Amino acid sequence: MISVNELALEIFDNLANYSEDFNVAYHELDNGAKIVDCGVSVAGGYAAGRAFTEICMGGLGEVNFRMGQIKDVPMPFIEVSTDFPAISCLGAQKAGWTVKVNNYFAMGSGPARALALKPKHTFEVIGYEDESDDAVIALESDHLPNGEVMEKIAKECGIEVENLCAVVAPTASIVGSIQVSGRCVETAIYKLNELGFDTKKITAAIGCAPIPPVKADATKAMGTTNDATIYHGQINLTMKAPEIKDYLDKIPSNKSKGYGKPFYDIFKEANFDFYQIDTSLFSPAEVTINELTEGKVYHVGAVNPDVVLKSFGYL
Repeated sequence: MISVNELALEIFDNLANYSEDFNVAYHELDNGAKIVDCGVSVAGGYAAGRAFTEICMGGLGEVNFRMGQIKDVPMPFIEVSTDFPAISCLGAQKAGWTVKVNNYFAMGSGPARALALKPKHTFEVIGYEDESDDAVIALESDHLPNGEVMEKIAKECGIEVENLCAVVAPTASIVGSIQVSGRCVETAIYKLNELGFDTKKITAAIGCAPIPPVKADATKAMGTTNDATIYHGQINLTMKAPEIKDYLDKIPSNKSKGYGKPFYDIFKEANFDFYQIDTSLFSPAEVTINELTEGKVYHVGAVNPDVVLKSFGYL
């Protein structure tokens, strides 16, 4: 059986052992829990961003960077691929764990979820559950967790706290920008799962999205990082599922009633309440599909460069 935690642990150990090379900082708490700071009090960078994203995907994704353009503006892009879309995206990368202990708050993702089963329904749908004595969690936060937080996470995972590892990065950081844009494929898999499609039938997935400039304000950073996929995420899925034609019209973000403005503006109009936002907005801009059973291809959605450039601050 594939263990997303064991695969991610190898990446974590490399980060920890060569922290200076990655512009990150390694910490071991009094209770033995291990933390790699990827942007809270350190610079981080592209190498750390790649490792963070690969950890989020449970070691089942490959991450690359390239320079591209949106209209005439050059900018970096992230490319993510996986041959295990349901497990890597829903069983690991999905930010499905709200970590809240006293005053500490973080969005949790990564393979530790496959031990704690956060949320349980997701793992029932994809038919996956990890077995490992070690756990690796990715925390999106501007503060490092203390021993009490790590104890709580370890307990939820059913492991000893000294076997728990965490990578941490704020949204408003280089690694934050990279790892959120690196969820471009996950948004497509997540959307199909929410629509009731059997994502286990997706055999391979690849996608790209621009990496947004880092914003000083965390809320604005959340806006730009979401816009990268909503308005310029391009995904290709390979699957054996002729029934996908029944889902096509509902996949891309431009089918959402909230589509057309930078996410920060939409969020502000909703009084910064996520529950007032149409969840169908959290989708990639453009998707192509190769359906193998009938040998057909499909194309839905389109990128929206103007909204991206406005969100990023170029317009």
